[in-house]
Amino acid sequence: MKTPRIMTWVATAAATSLLLTACSAGASDSGDAEQKDSMTIAFTAEPVNLDFTSTSGVAIPEALMENVYESLVRLDDEGEIQPGLAEDWSLSDDRRTYTFDLREGVKFSNGADLTSEDVKFSYERVQDEWKNELKSKMDIVESIETPDETTVEIELKKPSNTWLFNLTSLVGAVFDTEGTTDLANEAIGTGPFTIEKFTRGQSIEFAARDDYWGEQPALDSVEFKYFKDAVSASNALKSGEIDLVSNLQAPELAGEFQSDDYQIVSGTTNGEVVLSMNNAEGIFEDKTAREAVMHAIDRKAVLDTAWAGYGELIGSMVPPTDPYYEDLTGVWKYDPDKAEELVDEAGIEGEEFTFTVPNLPYAKAISEIVSAQLEEVGLKANIKTQEFPAVWLDKTFTEHDFDMSVINHAEPRDILTVFSKDYYIGYDDSKIKKIAEKADTGTEEDYIAGMKEIARTITDDAASDFLFLFPNLVLAKSDIAGIPANRVSDAFRIADLSWN
Repeated sequence: MKTPRIMTWVATAAATSLLLTACSAGASDSGDAEQKDSMTIAFTAEPVNLDFTSTSGVAIPEALMENVYESLVRLDDEGEIQPGLAEDWSLSDDRRTYTFDLREGVKFSNGADLTSEDVKFSYERVQDEWKNELKSKMDIVESIETPDETTVEIELKKPSNTWLFNLTSLVGAVFDTEGTTDLANEAIGTGPFTIEKFTRGQSIEFAARDDYWGEQPALDSVEFKYFKDAVSASNALKSGEIDLVSNLQAPELAGEFQSDDYQIVSGTTNGEVVLSMNNAEGIFEDKTAREAVMHAIDRKAVLDTAWAGYGELIGSMVPPTDPYYEDLTGVWKYDPDKAEELVDEAGIEGEEFTFTVPNLPYAKAISEIVSAQLEEVGLKANIKTQEFPAVWLDKTFTEHDFDMSVINHAEPRDILTVFSKDYYIGYDDSKIKKIAEKADTGTEEDYIAGMKEIARTITDDAASDFLFLFPNLVLAKSDIAGIPANRVSDAFRIADLSWN
């Protein structure tokens, strides 16, 4: 779910993050040598497998991108595009051909050398074999040539303002030509870590590579442990079972960690929390019904009640760190009287609809208050809680068997993916396709203006309700360094983490 994140995502980590509880210089009880070489991190949404080429969702690239797999380019903490497997690149005068110069001496974790053929193989495979909807980011590629082992020439069908940025996401991952036979269970990449052990639904154990081409990670081993709820994760931090909670899923618990033993870091993400409505069929195929929902929801109350006020109201599918952000929070004002009128106009008063809710803390909390607000204007939500990711991805996302749902679309710059005709929301994108094409091939000014028009069109269409921008709230032991305040890419990068 969700896709593209951008050029100037984050002004600076200092400008967009807030250190609520300063790091203590004092010692914690994590001083033994073994612990200084390892770290255990808590996550909520676990991957069902290791294959993001066929499985959607943020959990897999969150674990694997920049840790196991790498792209030609990457995003730094400020959201700027930096060299990755390519040490530099150039763009032709007609803005259609990128020439990448690969780093020398890069090896995959199976010992194979990285060559231009691996890049060609990987990117053509996105077009030909990937099942993940994000594969469309590579549709613009016309051809890939490999003049020699360290040079890759990629010709686009037309100029694009977004393609290089898209390459920083999971579609840019470079695979070994011999390393894709069992992607669900085995990950072979050029990154600083390998997968030591993958226990479905429980944990992923990473081991640092001695032959990594870049700077050696400070940690020898890292474990991602998956918890069904935030209370369990926070209790595990208190007990010493884990060292860091990657993104606290119950912000009201943060106050329990305001001491010298812990640090609380709050920043921003690209994650728009979307109250999605099925535009293609069912009760919300009718725009009037969707408009009723838009006026029925008190988004500030949702944010305050469900997520303790952490996060930001945005009113669109664009975060403020994107260059084409526009504050659209005033387009659909909270007006329950108007919502009741629209419910009556649409002839749907008292009609039940299916509200599928993934069993994630934020989604369950949001569904309770949203359902109550909708009931006040005459709409009856029949809540069906679904296991995430397996059931939700199958029933709601893939089969489109829902009327309403709620999910955090965490991928960067994904507005055109989420609101495309074949995506699970079923939005009629005929009005925005030509605008998007013109924006992508035009000047930077054309791009910004066009994307603003697209965002406003989608909001005006009441295609879905954008509840708030999801915050990045991290809890950690006080002597951990390198914690990313902002989440600006698909990855949770562990190579930067260390013990003070």
